[in-house]
Amino acid sequence: MITFTPLSGAVGAHSTVPLAYLLQVDDVRVLLDCGSPDWTPEEHCLTSDVGPSTTFPWTNYCNALRRCAPTVDLVLLSHGDLAHSGLYAYAHAHWALKAPAYTTIPVQAMARIVTLEDVEGTRDEQDVRDPEQSDDDPSTTELGNSSDVDGSSSMKYIATVHQVHEAYDAVNTLRYSQPTHLQGKCQGITITPFSAGHTLGGTIWKIRSPSAGTIVYAVNMNHMRERHLDGTVLFRPSAGGVFEPLARPDLFITDADRANVITSRRKDRDAAMIDAIGATLSSRCSLLLPCDAGPRLLELLVLLDQHWKYADFRYPICLLSRNGREMLTFVRSMMEWVGGTVSKEDVGVDGSGNTGNKRRRGDDDADDEALGAFALRFKYLEFFLNPQSLVQKYSSKEPKLILAVPASLSHGPSRLLFADFAAVPDNVVLLTSRGEEGTMARMLFDRWNSSQRGDDTWDKGKIGCNVMMDGALQLRMNSKVPLQGAELEAHLAKERATKEKEAAQQAAIVRNQRMLEADEDESDEESDSDEEEEVERALDEDQMDMTDGDLLVTNSSKRRRKAQKMEDNADWGLDMDDGLTKTLLSFDIYLKGNVSKATSFFKSAGGQTQRFRMFPYVEKKRRVDEFGETIDVGMWLRRGKVFEEEAETDEMKEAKRKQAEEEAKAAVQEPPSKYISSGIEIQLACRLLFVDMEGLNDGRAVKTIVPQVNPRKMILVHASGNAAKVLIESCGQIRAMTKDIYAPEAGESIQIGQQTNSFSISLSDELLNTLKMSRFEDNEVGYVTGRVVNHFSSTIPVLEPSGSSVPADANVNIDAPRNRLLGSRLAQPLPRSTMIGELKLTALKARLASIGIPAELIGEGVLICGAGARRHQSTESIEETVAVRKTGRGKVELQGNISNVYYAVRKEIYGLHALVAA
Repeated sequence: MITFTPLSGAVGAHSTVPLAYLLQVDDVRVLLDCGSPDWTPEEHCLTSDVGPSTTFPWTNYCNALRRCAPTVDLVLLSHGDLAHSGLYAYAHAHWALKAPAYTTIPVQAMARIVTLEDVEGTRDEQDVRDPEQSDDDPSTTELGNSSDVDGSSSMKYIATVHQVHEAYDAVNTLRYSQPTHLQGKCQGITITPFSAGHTLGGTIWKIRSPSAGTIVYAVNMNHMRERHLDGTVLFRPSAGGVFEPLARPDLFITDADRANVITSRRKDRDAAMIDAIGATLSSRCSLLLPCDAGPRLLELLVLLDQHWKYADFRYPICLLSRNGREMLTFVRSMMEWVGGTVSKEDVGVDGSGNTGNKRRRGDDDADDEALGAFALRFKYLEFFLNPQSLVQKYSSKEPKLILAVPASLSHGPSRLLFADFAAVPDNVVLLTSRGEEGTMARMLFDRWNSSQRGDDTWDKGKIGCNVMMDGALQLRMNSKVPLQGAELEAHLAKERATKEKEAAQQAAIVRNQRMLEADEDESDEESDSDEEEEVERALDEDQMDMTDGDLLVTNSSKRRRKAQKMEDNADWGLDMDDGLTKTLLSFDIYLKGNVSKATSFFKSAGGQTQRFRMFPYVEKKRRVDEFGETIDVGMWLRRGKVFEEEAETDEMKEAKRKQAEEEAKAAVQEPPSKYISSGIEIQLACRLLFVDMEGLNDGRAVKTIVPQVNPRKMILVHASGNAAKVLIESCGQIRAMTKDIYAPEAGESIQIGQQTNSFSISLSDELLNTLKMSRFEDNEVGYVTGRVVNHFSSTIPVLEPSGSSVPADANVNIDAPRNRLLGSRLAQPLPRSTMIGELKLTALKARLASIGIPAELIGEGVLICGAGARRHQSTESIEETVAVRKTGRGKVELQGNISNVYYAVRKEIYGLHALVAA
């Protein structure tokens, strides 16, 4: 049985992103994608009374993911953007999402880069409290943080940089069309990734289960070829339509976000963008293009770079991103995943045929040129970490094209630049995506779309025109500013007190460690000597007749023993200069009472017996365990480090000291700072334009591809209610299309099929030798008949041939059937062979043409083979004609005279099926 539950990105939800779905196949729970929302929605930024009772849009999604994360057995990531993979790092670190995760190599790298960009950008502007700190102190509240039973519902679940690296290092990477047979609890399930388009490494997941059949998860596809990427393999008209391994699945999970959208031609969209950029720069104005440092940025950069070369522009292209350079470096090293006009043949060669090694732009670019294609070097592109560095190089009056992250305009460089950019007349804000619901990008898109004429809106196949924005806009800006004045002094005083406290604690730890080590070293000798000294002191109290010489001897012996111990410790290289080690040593070994005053138990006639002094013997103590005497490994390691330091030469010590000084200088010391939030009002005077560059299928493509996939059951996700309704109505008009189409809401569970119990059985060697296996797709199928036998030596039953060991029981009476004729035999049903597969007449026609038999399709579901397929044939040749007709699902009729053509056609039909002989 299959159970499907959307955690986020369901049909009819307020926001269709992020995407996260829980798929349960029998007892295996699979998490499909794990996206993150935008953590700074505009409706909450504009209000200053955000408190513990505030409910954020991601509350239900995060709580549902937190509850199910520990029980997930498998994680599959389809795309490397925030909407599909943004929350995986946090769930892996804090919500026990430790299940094996699979994706392609580019998706792993892109998801890491995009998540790092979002994490660093958010933490630089907002005081994000770590979850451990919030859980330890429930009374502590912050903006958007409340302490409820189910977790902080309004908390922003943002991972740290270390957690992001740790999470994506644990992801298993696959290549396209690489089947992977899972083990453990997922044993029996096979997953295979296929190209989905839209993003570099974007994946369509094929999941095969022995009990549930084939499940295909395909969201955010693009069948069109782009500049840097080929289209999806699911549908390629040039290759005959739907990709055969993905056709006719038992369950097809896809999105319908653009089912009611008609996208304009790519040629028109590219021309509109280039014209807007050229006109703006020519008028000495600038453009702001919000984007994400993810895979969709590549398409924009390739388009801009090609136009800059063609038009010979001298205007700079500025990219404000922390990880943009790292993303391009990775793409250059993974050219086998890149398609479109950027092919592997472009590596290291420019348009004139010169190699990249001969064309140097500087020492910094030499390595980049050797890594990837010439089309991905972008010589007009400049990288900036923040808006301040951009202003230092280019003034605000110079014309330039600025690509700033993120695309949502919720935080980071894009929001800072928009606050200054929007107030300048004739500047252009160019949007390439609609943005998430509730963000500044979506608000600007809605304003632009509502200003268009009725037929020029973005979903009608038209480009639209730019609009002049006016009026005032309220923005809340979050920033991190250095401390000054009294705040700085108070912070430094607090920091000094903290350091002094930590230093005192560290000194106490070191002192205790030295005491413990000294106790361990001298437990055998020091305890004996201390007890002896205590005994001697006790005896000296009553022996007043001891001479001065005896005292001198005793004191000298004490000094000798201590000197010997000092020398022994000095041999180990311990530092004996400080007196703490010796002065604070303590031994809990005492002799109670005064031994000299003790009387003997036995009496003598003359009174008490004579007492003689006896040397006190103390047995040496050894710390042992079940394996023998214990060894303190840490002590030996520390002493080994002392030996290594003593063995170093002066040159090595000087080199280490210089290296430490250089690292300390290179480390950027961040000044003490604080987070502030302020509201500003800007007067809008710039122009606004939207050009769709998301690279997704439109409604026409979705309505064409889904019926050709022809699934047995289908689930729609990631769509508005109207879009899902349009696609369901379109599929309902096709007679051969399934009627089992589901569109569950968030949190609603859909159950498909029945509960299936799987049992394990072992085939005997005798039975295996008689099997005839036929290959069908990725499996081998055979027909078997036998008896189940339980052996005492194994818990798994064994299937043996039915005639091998039939128990003979003489007491069994076999009743003769009634109305049986004398001499006749019982009627035995003949075994029937089974043919698995679906006959396609086009495939049969191609196979017949390869062996020289002509074939022609006539009418619907009829293929004429042999001489009858040729025109103007005589009546004698009609006898060697065979007709192949599909009369129904699973039924094929072969009509014709007995001839060589008949047997050849029948043989080819058998070859297109998996024959399971009885």
